[in-house]
Amino acid sequence: MKNLASIILAAGKGTRMKSNIPKVLHRVAGSPMLFFPINVLKTLKAGRVVVVIGHGAEEVREAFKGGEVSFCVQVEQLGTGHAVMVALKELKGFEGDVLILSGDVPLITVETITALMELHRKAGRKKAALTLVTTVLENPNGYGRIVRGDLGHIVRIVEDKDCSPLQKKIKEVNAGIYLASLKFLNDNIKRIGKNNAQGEYYLPDLVELAVSEGDKVDALIAAEPIEVMGINNRVELSKADSYMRRRVSESLMLSGVTIVDPDATYIDYGASAGMDTIIYPGARISGDSVIGSGCVIEEGSRIDASKIGDSTVIRSYSVIESSEIGSRAAIGPFAHLRPGSTVGDNAHIGNFVELKKSVIGRGSKANHLSYIGDSIVGENVNIGAGTITCNYDGIKKHQTTIEDGAFIGSDSQLVAPVKIGKGAYVGSGTTVTKDVPAGALVITRAPEKVIEGWVEKKFKGKEKA
Repeated sequence: MKNLASIILAAGKGTRMKSNIPKVLHRVAGSPMLFFPINVLKTLKAGRVVVVIGHGAEEVREAFKGGEVSFCVQVEQLGTGHAVMVALKELKGFEGDVLILSGDVPLITVETITALMELHRKAGRKKAALTLVTTVLENPNGYGRIVRGDLGHIVRIVEDKDCSPLQKKIKEVNAGIYLASLKFLNDNIKRIGKNNAQGEYYLPDLVELAVSEGDKVDALIAAEPIEVMGINNRVELSKADSYMRRRVSESLMLSGVTIVDPDATYIDYGASAGMDTIIYPGARISGDSVIGSGCVIEEGSRIDASKIGDSTVIRSYSVIESSEIGSRAAIGPFAHLRPGSTVGDNAHIGNFVELKKSVIGRGSKANHLSYIGDSIVGENVNIGAGTITCNYDGIKKHQTTIEDGAFIGSDSQLVAPVKIGKGAYVGSGTTVTKDVPAGALVITRAPEKVIEGWVEKKFKGKEKA
């Protein structure tokens, strides 16, 4: 958005989280809570974004490296006003409005910030020096109260610890989101004092400074209080997580996805699914996952950073990690696709089958109780129950190659490195240690020996006999 910069306050320790993790890195719907205000600004195309960091500064930098934000460190934690003082040094040369957000308010939306900017920049009226977001809470404890004058104009914000008994009854509270020109901030930020219960420089004191100069202060009242809720403890984190996941589910349902029970389904922000896909309760889908149209994701399945083609079925309690599955495939139940696996169109990976860093070709099947690791499997291959690719020799991993149309009988072991030729047949119970030519049969079985009457002789006179 033209002439818009932003400062995100993210330096706080988050003592009430009782955690060694910086507060803004705690996750909401799969992403660090700081991701969400940054993402709003990205959508709005803000020109410059400065994130104020302090506690866990290097961890926060690392989590957001490579992004289009800059960081500045608030060495001493002297309040929100002081944090903005530090950040303003990073905006030299900028001209325009500065939006101030909090890194621990993840539920804020593009729509609310757009409405705030429209109110602040509205033509045909006296422009406000400062515009902020407020909301109304039935229980406002802990929040700064919005004090309005006789004509309804905002005259000041009083922090909860500094409120008089009468002010504590006010239900309109400060959401900690501000919009002002860079000039106003530069002219007034150093005028903020710290004559308060905490001895800190409070950013809300800008309101009283603006009013004292005869400037106008506007407010946008957020209709949904939870949207501007700050996260201070694990209870609030859980509420934000549930709310964000509900948003994600509703967006998917409105796009044509059936989610049988949204409250019992865990879909991260950023995950996508195509029209007519059905997702059953207990499924967990990460934000890096892409699911096609007409798929079925059965209960208890976990899909992490994976891509699934159209009309594929993921049966109950399957785990799919960093893998790619084609169209019209069937996975599970109780299958495990470990990272680096690729399953082609119309292929079947059945119950209690584990893939690891393997490629399964179009139309191939491994329906039961098998381990396939570091393997390349061609098209229309049948892998029988209990097959194991023996890929590790204790020092390094080796590759197994099974060419198109091969048949691997049940209870076979393929000792890598080994190649099974096109259309070859591995007899059940075979241990393959050498390459098998195309169209050949390989079988390794000890001769079957039958001794008639053995049991009667062995146990003669005993109860078993």
